[in-house]
Amino acid sequence: MTQPKQHLKLLYIAKMLYENTDEEHPISIAEMIQNLAEDGIRAERKSVYSDIEALEEFGLDIITVKGKCNRYYIASRQFELPELKLLADAVCSAKFLTEKKSEQLLHKIESLAGVHEGMLIERQVMVVDRVKSMNEQIYINVDTIHKAINEGKQISFRYFDYNTNKQKVYRDGERVCSPCALTWNDEKYYLVSYYLKYPDNYTNFRVDRMSNIKILDEPVLRSPQELNISEYLNSTFSMFSGDTVKAVLKFDKKLINPVIDRFGINADIVNLDTDHFKIKVNIKAQPPFFAWLFQFGKSASIISPESLKKDYIKMLKEELSSFYE
Repeated sequence: MTQPKQHLKLLYIAKMLYENTDEEHPISIAEMIQNLAEDGIRAERKSVYSDIEALEEFGLDIITVKGKCNRYYIASRQFELPELKLLADAVCSAKFLTEKKSEQLLHKIESLAGVHEGMLIERQVMVVDRVKSMNEQIYINVDTIHKAINEGKQISFRYFDYNTNKQKVYRDGERVCSPCALTWNDEKYYLVSYYLKYPDNYTNFRVDRMSNIKILDEPVLRSPQELNISEYLNSTFSMFSGDTVKAVLKFDKKLINPVIDRFGINADIVNLDTDHFKIKVNIKAQPPFFAWLFQFGKSASIISPESLKKDYIKMLKEELSSFYE
């Protein structure tokens, strides 16, 4: 009579190799037979050899360590350990994920490495005490927005802030917008959308501050294909919404690295003299841009437009006067 799990023997062997072996932890045929027996599966040495050959033929990279008693391990996986460590650190550092969701994802990433290497990931990546989102709906939000973008439909949602008691305070009414793209900027997840309240520009919403998202029957008012997301993000500082200004900025040449980091390698950069260069960029004339420029002091300045210069000077004067109030 066939045992209930006998037809699953090949799958159990593959699972065993993936989860319990690596170069430093090979496993023998005798150990495989013992582990299978613990799972209620009877196996003979000859049949296990045949199963390993079948798995190799299927494409598993199984290495045989020759010796008095041959041992076996999985040599390559879909993700290598350094790649999994990068993914794990990105998950744990992402502020838009709650601590609970980060922990859940981290355990799933660990499982891709197997038992032994997964322990290395757990020891090297910590979630506790990192600033994290408090919105547990983030997964549902992202999934719903992606679906709306793919279907070309508008969405409605409630938008909220937190008060000093860490309680949600909802802004008045529902918002309706045409979703264009989701982007991760400044360690936060944002929806870039076309919002009728500001018809001349795109508007950004923090995904972790959105709730009750619903996909509407109405088609989007502006197609996502119209948005050049790379160009848009290069013009945006801290995802502030607002009017875009065509600006010309001047920098000392020693600042070429932070300028390229900010605007990209394809930015329109022209040498002015032996010590300076200028760059033509589209930016949003908002406090985050002025704060970024201010950090460079006299080594950075605005050439044009004049209105941008005046806004910068106005902000500096207001900030300076606040120190004497």
